[in-house]
Amino acid sequence: MTVLSDAPSAPAAPGRSTVSDRAPRRPISAERIAAGLTLVALLVLGILAVEEVGISIPAMVQSWGNAENFMARVGGLSFPEPADLAWLIALTVGLVLVGTLLAAVLSVPIAYLAASNTTPGDGWRAAARFVGVLTRALPDVVLAMAFVLMFSLGTLPGILAIGIHSIGMISKMFADAIEQIDEGPRLAIRAAGGSKMQEFASGILPQVLPSWVATVLHRNDINLRGSVVLGYVGVAGLGLEMSYAFKSLNYGKGLGIALVIFILCVAMEIVSSLVRGAMLGQQKQTRSWIDRIIHPRLSGSSSTSTTARPEWAASPETAVRRPWTAERVRNTSGIIVAVLVVIGSVVVSQINWLDFFTFWAKLPEVAAKFWPPSFGSYEASAMFAAMRDTVAIALAATVLTLLPSLILGSLAASNVALSPGARGVARFLLVGIRGIPELILAIVLVVITGLGAQAGVIALAIGGIGLLGKLIADSLEEVDRGPERALRAVGATRLQTYTSATVPQGMQALIGHSFYMLDTNIRAATILGIVGGGGVGYYLLNASQGSRYETVTAIVLMILVTVLVVEGLAMWMRKVFR
Repeated sequence: MTVLSDAPSAPAAPGRSTVSDRAPRRPISAERIAAGLTLVALLVLGILAVEEVGISIPAMVQSWGNAENFMARVGGLSFPEPADLAWLIALTVGLVLVGTLLAAVLSVPIAYLAASNTTPGDGWRAAARFVGVLTRALPDVVLAMAFVLMFSLGTLPGILAIGIHSIGMISKMFADAIEQIDEGPRLAIRAAGGSKMQEFASGILPQVLPSWVATVLHRNDINLRGSVVLGYVGVAGLGLEMSYAFKSLNYGKGLGIALVIFILCVAMEIVSSLVRGAMLGQQKQTRSWIDRIIHPRLSGSSSTSTTARPEWAASPETAVRRPWTAERVRNTSGIIVAVLVVIGSVVVSQINWLDFFTFWAKLPEVAAKFWPPSFGSYEASAMFAAMRDTVAIALAATVLTLLPSLILGSLAASNVALSPGARGVARFLLVGIRGIPELILAIVLVVITGLGAQAGVIALAIGGIGLLGKLIADSLEEVDRGPERALRAVGATRLQTYTSATVPQGMQALIGHSFYMLDTNIRAATILGIVGGGGVGYYLLNASQGSRYETVTAIVLMILVTVLVVEGLAMWMRKVFR
């Protein structure tokens, strides 16, 4: 007979432990070991790629004379006439907003089919994931190139290129958010006889809406910077004006427009914060440094108590006569302003709606130009070597980005930052870095370091810090605070809490974001090759300028296969480390 007692057991002798003191170890599966070894292998390959690129700080210092000569040629910054500049800003923001909203709408059903917990079947999930990968793999420059052939010149090719290309990222992030929901509400609605639509509207959407809003706003920021590149293929806006300036060697005007784009990115961050504040209310997760300026009520510690139920919600009769409080007026005004901004963006974009009815006649002719794929006069070995160089550039840039992004992203997270001031500085740095278009940074670095992969790697690494650091900060802020509070209650230090509670909870997101960074860098490395950053972009530029569209298709297919491999690895890693 076993006697149960609440009395504490005698302490074990020093240096010894009893069987009951040791927690059972969960066996590590072979798949988990394989995934860990794969991560180590990718890290080693990235380090070797960095070494192969041969980034040398002393050599860059010695080449600083090139930068001085460049700045002497630039002279002072210049800008278009105020009226022209205002129109270019409105045109650029309008086409970016319309393209991003188009992608957001189309991404919802794709994400629903791609998420493992909502898809009707494995076939639907594979098809949806393939659509996402395909749209991510197609560079927006190539899409714009094709749409310029099908539609009249203007903003429509840019809108469609931004919209279709953005589906890849937005649908992926939407699907990942759906897979991480609490299944309780959705299953409860299903058990009560609710339909699939009711499950989505009441059990899924309320949980994922904050993440979806943040994703769309973040993608809009990326598209604003990406619109610079689209100007090089004839899409109207600031990018086109900047391309004219650089092609005519008017560097002062080109860099002046780049400064305008940077200021626009910071302004977009402020607008994004306003939208988040209106939609998320008193929640402090996913807040940026600007939130405390715009929403000072959020700067203090949030209360854990629930808000009292307002009097107007006591019955349906009183709800109909809901009073127009200051908060209701503010929220309603925000919705009206958002609708007016969308309408204004469509109007400013000056879309020629007749193109949607006439482009069908051009479709066979355009398709014949891009198909069948062919390397043309290029040797297949040279093309594969160039693609290999592009992957090496992306790997090297990702490895160089990881540590600075983790440090800066952690300091920018409210539950990790040493102080509100340190978090504000970190968030400000992330916004500033993201505001610099990689294309402009690559052009400047090419002037300093010369043509080659070095400029592309450094440009991608610096730009990646802003992107990956923000994603890491948001992910760390969204972890469950319970384990952190429990560790602090027993006297754990800030570092112990970070390593034992914060990072383990955010590990799946960290791995996913790192692979997304690699995915992004592969496509960005292709674009940077256009300005001398090395890799397959050089051949892409030559093929597009020579109207050898079948070669463009062959290059895009190589990129697609590479991105599919990266996506497969990312999905496997998320499953293994869940």
